[in-house]
Amino acid sequence: MPLQNRVDPFGELFADAARGMLFGNRGGKFHRDDKTLGKRRHVSRQWICCVLEFKNRQRDVWGRYYTELFFLDEVTALAAGHRPCFECRRPEAESFAAAWARANGKDKRPSAPEMDVVLHAQRLDGHAKRVHRLAAKDLPDGAMVSIEGAAFAVRGGQLLHWTPLGYGERRERPRKGQLSVLTPPAILYALAAGYKPRWHESASQSVIASA
Repeated sequence: MPLQNRVDPFGELFADAARGMLFGNRGGKFHRDDKTLGKRRHVSRQWICCVLEFKNRQRDVWGRYYTELFFLDEVTALAAGHRPCFECRRPEAESFAAAWARANGKDKRPSAPEMDVVLHAQRLDGHAKRVHRLAAKDLPDGAMVSIEGAAFAVRGGQLLHWTPLGYGERRERPRKGQLSVLTPPAILYALAAGYKPRWHESASQSVIASA
């Protein structure tokens, strides 16, 4: 049986055989020794998104050190409130920090802990996912929204339906009104300021929803 270590755009953990493009963690180990979960879903504010392979390191998934989590792609990880890792993804992490600084009119890039404080406040409402109501027309590519309990990624003029295996149907992006946004605002600003996340290949293969 697969472990409950896949992450959806709502930040929830679920079991699925597909591993995804990227993995990460939430600051340490929060699984039990028998590789099951209790009530905890993070250890610290350090929620990161990493590459699957780095310097030939071998990991015992859900072993002694931390709880490995897996994402369909970076757009999913960002929606859940994870940021790029400064060790295994340093160029992308630096690009993310630079975009964060530009979005806030700063010359100095923020440190990882500084970003973690902001993100932790924006991704959780108690133990629940914090959702932000924002204008649909203002959302950058890579934002993730919730519509009737399902997650959709913003890509151009369309919304792509998220599934554990990839993006499914497309639907037209609303031009008016607000949407319930899963991606934390600070990450939205970094996306709008030029940060380019990694998309799953299905994002360019999705089919148009029938009328």
